[in-house]
Amino acid sequence: MTEKIDKRLRATQFRSRLTQGMARIDMTQSALARAIGVDRSTVSQLLKGTGARLPNAQVVGECASALGVSADWLLSLSDRPESAADLLANSLTLTEAPRALVDEQIFAWHREAAGYKIRHVPAGLPDMLKTRAVLEWEYSPHLGRTTEQAIGASEDRLTWMRGAHSDYEIALPLFEIDSFARAEGYYRGLGAQARRDQIDRILALYDQFYPRLRLYLFDARRLYSAPITVFGPLLAVLYVGRNYLAFRDSTRVQAFVLHFDQLVREATISARDLPAHLQDLRAQIN
Repeated sequence: MTEKIDKRLRATQFRSRLTQGMARIDMTQSALARAIGVDRSTVSQLLKGTGARLPNAQVVGECASALGVSADWLLSLSDRPESAADLLANSLTLTEAPRALVDEQIFAWHREAAGYKIRHVPAGLPDMLKTRAVLEWEYSPHLGRTTEQAIGASEDRLTWMRGAHSDYEIALPLFEIDSFARAEGYYRGLGAQARRDQIDRILALYDQFYPRLRLYLFDARRLYSAPITVFGPLLAVLYVGRNYLAFRDSTRVQAFVLHFDQLVREATISARDLPAHLQDLRAQIN
């Protein structure tokens, strides 16, 4: 329910916000008068009046347009000065997703969310847990630089991520880790020793970082998830292949959090049981 504001208070706030809007873009009274098509004396009265009277809708709209703010903000109907179009543009962005190790945008989002819990559903095994051999096998066809240079640069960033004071929750389809261990599907052709070493690395990192790092395996026959990352309460990012869709409005971010929490709640293999499952898979690798 919208809070009712006394008309005198609303008029006072209008004058205050009009002054703030002008100061923000360094606009003079004369410049504003020209922009909205009124005399300078009219603008002066808008700023210095003492009564409860507000200007008509035409003047409010022209002022908002000239100052690059919303009419709702000028009238104290919103606490956000941005226009509705700007709010929408800022709440959803489309960013290129290069096929490279821990690209700059993802790294920037991690730095922004340092200290918050990060929830992640990767497109495959999480890059930050992979061995150099698996990274070379997977990314060599896509890297513009030499594999060694690219992996060296990524390791610096992965080290930073692991050192940041953020909890990581990772939810992965059960078939993904099982297919990896058996070299099936996407992982066909990956050697047995590389797979054993990869499982050993996950176990070692898990032992080192648990419970700050928690990994859950869910049954994709019962639950589905596209690759997503939720950076605390700040933003949620959906990976669609060539691009990331990043959502910053709290309603959508919370919807992604609830989706992720369901994956965790209904996981077939819990974070506590993951090491035993990995050890069983490793024992099956010939």
